[in-house]
Amino acid sequence: MTWPRTRGPPLPPAYLRWTTLAPVLSLGALAFAWGRYPPTVILVVLALLLGASVLAAVHHAEVVAHRVGEPFGSLVLAVAVTVIEVALIVTLMISGGPDTASLARDTVFAAVMITCNGIVGLSLLVGAIRFHTTHFNAEGTGAALATVATLATTCLVLPTFTTSAEGPTFSSSQLSRSRPCRRWCCTAPSC
Repeated sequence: MTWPRTRGPPLPPAYLRWTTLAPVLSLGALAFAWGRYPPTVILVVLALLLGASVLAAVHHAEVVAHRVGEPFGSLVLAVAVTVIEVALIVTLMISGGPDTASLARDTVFAAVMITCNGIVGLSLLVGAIRFHTTHFNAEGTGAALATVATLATTCLVLPTFTTSAEGPTFSSSQLSRSRPCRRWCCTAPSC
């Protein structure tokens, strides 16, 4: 079902829209650069194409979310953003070698800091400046903070209390249960 447009200029055909062209161009650029070490200018172009593809994916998720309505629309957007973020983190971890083994933990820490300090702090500041009293949705806030707290506990706190490896790290068997060993995830001789 297509939605009729009542205002604005006519849309170009679907194959000429940026939300269709960006992923296709990104796929072509990925095939061109796969396994090579391109110069900096090409890397910048690849990064811009990757950003355009991510924005196109989020745009498509928003269109689907508007069509299915609430509450499923929010779930579609949350899953889309989560899949994009996890895909980027896993790609960086796989291509980065042993130096990126802690990237997932660092990303969770950054998400906790952005959520707790950035979003909540900025919301309180703007609400206090604009309305002098801030009102919020307790159900949505509680769910978001519960998710962040669970992620933080699992990734940041739990490794400190494991007894199979020394220090705040997961052992090789704990890592292999979550994903197959790729030789860069641990230093155990059994890998």
